[in-house]
Amino acid sequence: MPHGEEEAAVKFYGYLLGLEQISKPPELAPRGGVWFHGPDIELHLGVEEKFSPAFKAHPALMVEGLEQLLTRLDAAGVRVVEDEVQLEGFHRVYVRDPFGNRIELIEPV
Repeated sequence: MPHGEEEAAVKFYGYLLGLEQISKPPELAPRGGVWFHGPDIELHLGVEEKFSPAFKAHPALMVEGLEQLLTRLDAAGVRVVEDEVQLEGFHRVYVRDPFGNRIELIEPV
């Protein structure tokens, strides 16, 4: 993530995706960034001085209630892209975080 964008990260990953923000260890806090926790996941967003978003490489987040999540994302103006190739037994979509990073949201059907 870019420097100084912690608030945008909290809005997207915390409020929209529903992850819980957790404190970074005190010795790492001065570096910036934000850490999150959710069921079976811990996600660390670190600051990169010469930030460039990940366009192809991406994490996939297994979610419950994907349709409700998509409604919340749409209401917040987040563009949702359906994958042209669906994996058998799953519904998956892609979104971009506020910094342009690709995030896959996937739910078993």
